[in-house]
Amino acid sequence: MSLIHTRIFSSSLLIKQGILNHRHGHCQCSLKQIAIIQTDTGATIHNKPEWKVTIHNVCSCAVLHLKLDCSGFQTVEDIDPSVLSISNGECLVNNGQPIYPSTTFSFTYAWDTSFPFKPVYSEVACS
Repeated sequence: MSLIHTRIFSSSLLIKQGILNHRHGHCQCSLKQIAIIQTDTGATIHNKPEWKVTIHNVCSCAVLHLKLDCSGFQTVEDIDPSVLSISNGECLVNNGQPIYPSTTFSFTYAWDTSFPFKPVYSEVACS
């Protein structure tokens, strides 16, 4: 579902709760620059509609260790833990690996209604 690239980052910054803590060159990022779009795929899994979640990084830098608020999230479709790992009401996306600028990362799940995923944490790496 995703391409995982290896890249060395010269600096990183921590963004929590959508607050910008650092600027590096043209890199000014916040959690508001993580767009999450969900669409009904039209498929059904165990009589539940399947939803495709697309996470779009609109920041000019890569985001790493992206976590979403997953309190109450349910699915009847298996999700590879390297794609979405759930722990203590938070979901780690892409095994913490980078989501590069202007790229997307997607996964699917199946439940009666779509879940309101919200970014709660990420690290930003500008090179």
